[in-house]
Amino acid sequence: MTRPITAGVDGSEESLAALGWAAREAVRRGLALRVVHAWRFQPHEAIDAGDAESQAHWVREQLAETARSVAERHPGLQVTTDPVEGGPVETLAAAAADAEMLVLGSRGHGAVVGFLLGSVGQQVIAGAERPVVLVRAGDEASAEAAGREIVVGQQGDPQDSAAALRFAFETAAARGATVRAVRAWTLPPLFAYSPGSLKLLDEAGGLEPYEKKALGEALRPWREQFPDVRVVEHVEMGSAGQVLLSVAGRAQLMVVGRRAHRTAVGARIGSVAHGVLHHADCPVAVVPHD
Repeated sequence: MTRPITAGVDGSEESLAALGWAAREAVRRGLALRVVHAWRFQPHEAIDAGDAESQAHWVREQLAETARSVAERHPGLQVTTDPVEGGPVETLAAAAADAEMLVLGSRGHGAVVGFLLGSVGQQVIAGAERPVVLVRAGDEASAEAAGREIVVGQQGDPQDSAAALRFAFETAAARGATVRAVRAWTLPPLFAYSPGSLKLLDEAGGLEPYEKKALGEALRPWREQFPDVRVVEHVEMGSAGQVLLSVAGRAQLMVVGRRAHRTAVGARIGSVAHGVLHHADCPVAVVPHD
């Protein structure tokens, strides 16, 4: 089954930037582009906003015009539109399930609080079964220029980051870009040391060599599958969020993982993804994994 790349639009500058990003990525990967807009009938007491059918017609026309504009910029790209009457979170989460990835707009940076990720975006990311890419207003094709990397966070065992690494390598292969794989590490508390862990660390020659070995093992299958993709291995002491943000200036895309299971308080984005989403200048892909 070939999945399309899906962009959620609402007419805002941010969503149009996301649509442009999605269209370029669809062209690179040879995939179709699906444009989704969630809407609800909203009568207005002060003005004649028409009935539900009139509003539905207006939504369809506006979405069709948006799709025509994208198709003109990318001849040969298959573009479909899907105006859906319903709430944005439910609509976009359902759209993500059938997509290679879902691309949404963000609200950019604030002077104090950083990246302003709206409640809709947070809920969709937390519940989506497929990768979700957040794109800021003002993002342009020039940001994808040669020399800027696909930065991906790797942590835990190889299987813990397999989904994020796959996404990063596939994106880099489509763009002819370099993958910078980042593994952050910190000194564990004393109680974390056990005879077994000390033996592993001793065999590896210490903490940092151990972390480098772990990163290399996680990357091995993806290097083999994508031999033409250049890889930079980046191991650094510090929190994962801080280390990833320290190299964000190199990135045309930042890729982070998110555990897909739900907790007692519901689905969550995760602290690393949350921090990167709030402060990275580049588009960010959040990839769920088991």
